[in-house]
Amino acid sequence: MKKLIFVYNADSGKLNALMDSLQKVVNPSSYSCKLCELTYGLVDEKKEWKKFRQSLDVKTDFLHKNEFLKTYASKFGHKFEFPVVLAQTDKGLEVFISKNEFSEIGDLEVLMETIRKRLQLY
Repeated sequence: MKKLIFVYNADSGKLNALMDSLQKVVNPSSYSCKLCELTYGLVDEKKEWKKFRQSLDVKTDFLHKNEFLKTYASKFGHKFEFPVVLAQTDKGLEVFISKNEFSEIGDLEVLMETIRKRLQLY
């Protein structure tokens, strides 16, 4: 595996980040990015997550949805649902953790354990 690509179901930019933080507070059940919810507090990346991702023995990229589409849409179209974690391999991009799987991940520890276990398969 060449790298893991984490794609948030949110767009980049300060205004979007502010709106996302506001939505987490005002109406958390309607927030549409489980990856953001698990790995970020209101403003900053969770310390436990930052330490975990820095400890991984694989290169990682973190992209917002609009950044991913700008970079990869011409090759892969819009075939992925967000949030998603993709594995970039010699064969191309493979789903590592799907949007549906994210909906069943209840907390950060489960996310980190899922990543650990799946990395062993590569």
